[in-house]
Amino acid sequence: MKNVTLLLYDGFSNMVLSCLLEPLRAVRDQGAGGLSWRIVTPDDGPARSSSGLNISPDTAIADCDRCDLLIVVTGYGYREHARPERLAPLRRLTRGARAIVGADTGSWLLAAAGLLDDQGATIHWAVLAEFAEAFPQVQPSDARFVRGRRVSTCGGASTALELMLAIISEQFGPADAFLVSTMFVHDAERQQRSGRGANWLVGKGTARLREIVNLMVETIETPLPLEELARRAGLTRRTLNRLFQAELAMSPGRYYQLMRLTHARELASGTDYDLGEIALRCGYANASALSRAFRLAFGHPIRKARGSRPRQRES
Repeated sequence: MKNVTLLLYDGFSNMVLSCLLEPLRAVRDQGAGGLSWRIVTPDDGPARSSSGLNISPDTAIADCDRCDLLIVVTGYGYREHARPERLAPLRRLTRGARAIVGADTGSWLLAAAGLLDDQGATIHWAVLAEFAEAFPQVQPSDARFVRGRRVSTCGGASTALELMLAIISEQFGPADAFLVSTMFVHDAERQQRSGRGANWLVGKGTARLREIVNLMVETIETPLPLEELARRAGLTRRTLNRLFQAELAMSPGRYYQLMRLTHARELASGTDYDLGEIALRCGYANASALSRAFRLAFGHPIRKARGSRPRQRES
């Protein structure tokens, strides 16, 4: 995925837009070369959000060529936007899109354009019943988001973020998805004390999983062997692995490592610690070990996170 087009309609939610766009920005900043996006509107003029914020398009729809992902974002006013005579800009863009996302009430427009016939879809929970009644050819779902072969749908802001994380994991790998998920709530100096950050990923998980992740947070400077982690949780190593695979789609060792490396990145970008100190605070023996692990996980050196700070030599 390289080129993303966001089609904004009047009445869109600023929060939904942020939850769709900021994850892409975070992936780009982590070194996803060539990832870009543009904002367009159906009439080529500014789109006005539900809170009165005007956003101008980057280009005219007539000048848009193909894109890897088209994201259709609308909130209030979706019935008017979905009138047949107003669907031409949407149809033009969908013809050139490899994949499509309908966010908030964007699913209504996609259904009106016939793009959701005979497939599952969801929409903002407040209009789900009406959506099912208006489009009997669509299979309505109360899932937080629905992935399709070409068209995916989600509801409000939190579900938009979850869908984007799923897309990022698929397109760029779980390491980038993990890093993006933590950027919204991660504070390098207070993370371990507050219990926020990496364990945000398991907000819907079981109490046992939260307990294990909290233990990982508490031991981030001196990581426990997985056998000991399982023993403290009252599980076998095999059960521990099944739990993480079922709820997070990754092994406990991988999750533990990503938690430590994410913390290292935040310390690198948000503090004056040298890499040796950062390594010790994240459970690595030295700066060289941290640098190797970081590059293997994220595909670029940790020094990219240091911004304009003086850089220490890495091996």
